[in-house]
Amino acid sequence: MKATISWWDLTGSGQTIDSLRVYLRDEGVDPWTEVHGMRLKFWISDRETNRWGAVMLWDSDADLTAPMPPNRATELIGHPPTVRMVSDVEAIVEGVHSGRLVERGLAFETSVKSS
Repeated sequence: MKATISWWDLTGSGQTIDSLRVYLRDEGVDPWTEVHGMRLKFWISDRETNRWGAVMLWDSDADLTAPMPPNRATELIGHPPTVRMVSDVEAIVEGVHSGRLVERGLAFETSVKSS
């Protein structure tokens, strides 16, 4: 398996974590549900460092050069990720959970408190 990590520094971009949450909620998540070979994608933020990013987990045989949904984050932010890396996944474990994704993340909460 492979993992890809992308981080954007939002400083000077005109976008905020809050505005990018709206993008996720309105249009950013659904296009990724049909990507072949992708096991999981989750979006991350760090308000303290003003960063926004995504982590993706891929099957070993996934074609990472295949066409993907448009990268609207890059378009909205105005520049490619500040950091982008591809790494081998050494191990995966899942903890005890309900078997389904109950929480979808802050972008889908009805009332998000900004820090």
